[in-house]
Amino acid sequence: MFMITNRIDVTENAEAFEKAFAESMRTTLKGVPGLNRATLLRPEADGLPYVSTMEFDSKEDFLAWLKSDSFRASHSDEQAPGMQAPSAVEQHTLIEEFTA
Repeated sequence: MFMITNRIDVTENAEAFEKAFAESMRTTLKGVPGLNRATLLRPEADGLPYVSTMEFDSKEDFLAWLKSDSFRASHSDEQAPGMQAPSAVEQHTLIEEFTA
């Protein structure tokens, strides 16, 4: 599994950001090949970033998504709350998973 994390520094309009981001996920990610799960995590302390995650079957699926209409649609509204916020995207390969 190939995982992407994006740390997003939202300093104002957090409620609007959450609503816009969640709606974008629901409308642009449905049916993306190789995408198993996407999440948005709210920080529990002031000053920490939001974190979004995406879990793909493979790095190739992620790279294909970057070239897709879905990706363009999910990043098309530059005025959406949080779109101008600084962010840091990280890529990871899953080594092991434990399920209780």
